[in-house]
Amino acid sequence: MNVQHFLNTVDAISTWVGKAAAWLIIGLMALVCVEVFKRYILNMPTAWIFDASNMFYGTLFMLAGAYALAQNAHVRGDFLYSSMQPRPQATLDLLLYVLFFLPGIAALVYAGYDYAALSWRIGEHSTVTAEGPPIYHFKAVIPLAGALVMLQGVAEIVRCIVCLRTGRWPSRSKDVAEIDVVEQQLARSEYVDEEARKIAIERAQRIDEEARQRGMGGDPNP
Repeated sequence: MNVQHFLNTVDAISTWVGKAAAWLIIGLMALVCVEVFKRYILNMPTAWIFDASNMFYGTLFMLAGAYALAQNAHVRGDFLYSSMQPRPQATLDLLLYVLFFLPGIAALVYAGYDYAALSWRIGEHSTVTAEGPPIYHFKAVIPLAGALVMLQGVAEIVRCIVCLRTGRWPSRSKDVAEIDVVEQQLARSEYVDEEARKIAIERAQRIDEEARQRGMGGDPNP
């Protein structure tokens, strides 16, 4: 299998799962709205609403992890990283993936599997309320989400190796483009002087170009 095809396939899997999980926010919103109506209008609160909302949000949060990694959207302290050339970036990333990411996610999958298996064996229910809802299906999401993050992490390691060999980051499937809304609004404003408008337009264009180059795997600062 071609390396780029492998990367695109893994990115596509992570993106599909992340987008599918995003629909849970609709269910969570409906759940909370119904409960607010029942609690404050009908004076009929639901005992298991806390558990259900936790399961909805927790599932969304965990299944979105691989998607965020595929989009390079996790928080990064990049005040030094962003000024590096691609090869030093790849070296640092590879080191951190091997030392911290792989052991941590492997432990999550291993412990999460045991945790979920025990929950399924005993038919575990929540103990927050007297008749809490079943939670074994929710705990099964833990090793599943860990496996998806691990798969995406392997793809990121492959990206690092390719970058070390070629000096360029391989292309990444981009779901959204990074834009600076403030700069673009300022560029269209009628209430700034011409010099400020010109600077804002140039900065907005430069940000858009850098976003396009990152999406194509290019380096905006060769």
